[in-house]
Amino acid sequence: MDQLLKVLQMNALESRENIARMLGLPADEVARRISDFEARGIIRGYQAILNEDQLNLDKVTAVIEVKVTPQREGGFDTIAGRIARFPEVKTAYLMSGSYDLLLFVEGTNLREVAAFVSERLSSLEGVLSTATHFMLKTYKRHGILMQQQGSDERLTVTP
Repeated sequence: MDQLLKVLQMNALESRENIARMLGLPADEVARRISDFEARGIIRGYQAILNEDQLNLDKVTAVIEVKVTPQREGGFDTIAGRIARFPEVKTAYLMSGSYDLLLFVEGTNLREVAAFVSERLSSLEGVLSTATHFMLKTYKRHGILMQQQGSDERLTVTP
């Protein structure tokens, strides 16, 4: 992967001047390349990584495994595209293994997510089965630890 993209993944707020110094490039070249990555759709957006457990949000996240029947003309892409357009679906992946799609779905409570799965997702033509797992606590997201590094939690060993 391009070194510029690696720097942006670690800290998208880093100034163009600092990135230029890190990479040994002129700042205007860094700005041009970032604009080019954005125009070509390589950079799709910028986000802050939040520790949502500390925000007291009324939000539930579920990970849903979905088995589907590939469409004759579009394969998995057609049904995956239809599913990905639901506003509840925050992330969707095509997977290898025992299921075809992996979805990350958000709702305000368990009932709302369950209703989405039973009434909207499972009823789609081509969806064969689903398995829903609710996320209880986040320890690490996008390479960032969510727990504060405090004192050493190991027990003292005494003779």
